Amino acid sequence: YTQSEILQREVYLFERLDSPNREPMKHLKAICFLRPTKENVELLVQELRRPKYSVYFIYFSNVISKSDVKALAEADEQEVVAEVQEFYGDYIAVNPHVFSLNLLGCCRGRSWDPAQLTRTTQGLTALLLSLKKCPMIRYQLSSEPAKRLAECVKQVITKEYELFDFRRTEVPPLLLILDRSDDAITPLLNQWTYQAMVHELLGINNNRIDLSRVPGISKDLREVVLSAENDEFYANNMYLNFAEIGTNIKNLMEDFQRRKPKEQQKLESIADMKAFVENYPQFKKMSGTVSKHVTVVGELSRLVAERNLLEVSEVEQELACQNDHSSALQSVRRLLQSPRLSELDAARLVMLYALRYERHGSSGLPALLEELRGRGGTDRYRKLVSAVVEYGGKRVRGSDLFSPKDAVAITKQFLKGLKGIENVYTQHQPLLQETLDQLIKGKLKDSQYPYLGPNTLRDRPQDIIVFLIGGATYEEALAVFNLNRSNPGVRIVLGGTTIHNTRR
Repeated sequence: YTQSEILQREVYLFERLDSPNREPMKHLKAICFLRPTKENVELLVQELRRPKYSVYFIYFSNVISKSDVKALAEADEQEVVAEVQEFYGDYIAVNPHVFSLNLLGCCRGRSWDPAQLTRTTQGLTALLLSLKKCPMIRYQLSSEPAKRLAECVKQVITKEYELFDFRRTEVPPLLLILDRSDDAITPLLNQWTYQAMVHELLGINNNRIDLSRVPGISKDLREVVLSAENDEFYANNMYLNFAEIGTNIKNLMEDFQRRKPKEQQKLESIADMKAFVENYPQFKKMSGTVSKHVTVVGELSRLVAERNLLEVSEVEQELACQNDHSSALQSVRRLLQSPRLSELDAARLVMLYALRYERHGSSGLPALLEELRGRGGTDRYRKLVSAVVEYGGKRVRGSDLFSPKDAVAITKQFLKGLKGIENVYTQHQPLLQETLDQLIKGKLKDSQYPYLGPNTLRDRPQDIIVFLIGGATYEEALAVFNLNRSNPGVRIVLGGTTIHNTRR
């Protein structure tokens, strides 16, 4: 919610339960929305012993234990609690079909950090309860964490069977649990659709974007909110390619000019658009959102030029999608010698090369690692490259990330090569696309993605929740958005422990 939206609902004050020295305000009612953690219950117990407001409506974002409710009841001697409810929302809704748990670093090596496993189980079961789904569960066999999470979710469903007793649908919903290490390529690629690109180059944090480092930024644009809920332009453009977004912004501005013939001004470039926004305060007022997007798009195109990202991205796509070792090696070498290449982009290229050609007979990896060291003078990035291979290399992956196995897929790849891809920067498809495609067609192998428990799905699934341990990406969110559009009758929701970009 924006501050003004919440004010319209007559909420006048925001406090954190743990902030010290809050004033007593007995004329106000309090709505508490909390995660049911030990710490929160303890804070609430202290609050109820000395209540600062007249009445308390308490909402927990997940299932709360009977003993905790008892502790609250005992503390409520002044009988100020009007109601206690479970209101399942123990996760962040990012897009209409994407959610995140905002967890970074959920595993240690190849196994769960115990606290993060508990948190992830809670987030996932809250999601199921809020969507009213009691699913069958499938998981990636090659991943121990996926199996552990599947078992933990199943335990909660069994224990809280009354809560999960929803009206049965003809085809039961399906929860598919996957592991990020099966596709470490996707989070390392530069992006060219709006939402994914903003996250890759600027970083989206709970729908907020920090623009404070943009040269000459005005005070009111240091931090902006990008949310499809209340920003029509963003909702319509988040999945479009970068080139189309510039055109759409230009159209909006020209539309404004048509209505105000006095303000005719040429809009050839993004710089023109920025100047236009600054010159016409009434335009800025009328369309706060447009001036925000002009700023964001302006900064994206500045970074693309400064970091030479068109050339970098072309080589990344070649590494991810083509199978021509000597050409790839030459391209990476050429870029590593460019003074315009940032440290991050240099390391990213070597990581992609290492993931792609780690087992190649004439691998040029040692030489590339030396060049990396020569550029930065430190060993930090060298270590990162080997860490990435250890995390998502051939030895670890349960699926074949690079080479299509069956004849149909090989033919498809060949035809794609003949036709020429309409956009060289977006030819990469995340592994998730293929996995979900197989799942929708009922062809996903039980031997690689077994069911938990004896029951299996006889029909093709219709309601699919797919969860990525170790984080999802906006490129995958786009793939899911497209699958939902092209498969009527199938609804897919994508979640992850976090939403990644290369830095993360």
